[in-house]
Amino acid sequence: GPVPALQPSPSSPPPSPGASEGGERGWSEAQFRRYSFATRPIPRLRHGDPRAEELLENEEPVVLTDTNLVFPALKWDLDYLQENIGNGDFSVYRASTHKFLYYDEKKMANFKNFKPKSSREEMKFSEFVDQLHEIQQQGSGERLYLQQTLNDTVGRKIVVDFLGFNWNWINRQQAKRGWGQLTSNLLLIGMEGNVTPAHYDEQQNFFAQIQGYKRCILFPPDQFECLYPYPVHHPCDRQSQHMNSFKAFSTTEQLLITDRLEGIEVRLLKRYCGPCWARNLLNIKKR
Repeated sequence: GPVPALQPSPSSPPPSPGASEGGERGWSEAQFRRYSFATRPIPRLRHGDPRAEELLENEEPVVLTDTNLVFPALKWDLDYLQENIGNGDFSVYRASTHKFLYYDEKKMANFKNFKPKSSREEMKFSEFVDQLHEIQQQGSGERLYLQQTLNDTVGRKIVVDFLGFNWNWINRQQAKRGWGQLTSNLLLIGMEGNVTPAHYDEQQNFFAQIQGYKRCILFPPDQFECLYPYPVHHPCDRQSQHMNSFKAFSTTEQLLITDRLEGIEVRLLKRYCGPCWARNLLNIKKR
């Protein structure tokens, strides 16, 4: 089933209510990592546009600009979340590099020599905020990335916000297209410059950028072999072995589609991405 993901940025203020498409961008090209291949933008359409319906039906990516998918969450910044998220434990990944390569801890026993580049820790949200501020103040090279499924430990205000999401629209999409059940709602909070290297999910995704900006580069499923994924039983199954360089590719000219999620343009952007579309994600700080 589809997996909605929420992405607040700890380093960026909320989008300006008066900003719109065509307004000043909150990011610059200088913040992007450089690649040797050409890209083209993902279509940006209103949800009622027949072309958007066609893309959704074909399980192709599209940025939908007007669904208000998670409108009540637009006020979610670190202060609001710290006050209302509750006292549950949160999964936080720690790394000495900007790359956060996912790995399945259950499969690590099969690969004794595998050493992950990041480590997972459980901590309270307040601990995460304190450590985040400490890292930013000290200017150390350490990085954190919170990735937590929303559960029944969250506070009442978060529950109210969550119930106010546009579930009618997303449930209609699920029923209309014969998708499986909704399985998880993932909260992601990343530092500027964090990169999630190319990987693919096995479910449909609706991705909502709440604050800040994220650059997303997508690889169509027919380029699967070009990404050289890890073996099926490897802890990094579904991840590209080339991490973030892609320098070994000889057929990259037509490999990628790119889009930049810019909350400031339309208050909220919601992106749909079908299963098996590989994606490479970069967190971007507001200028």
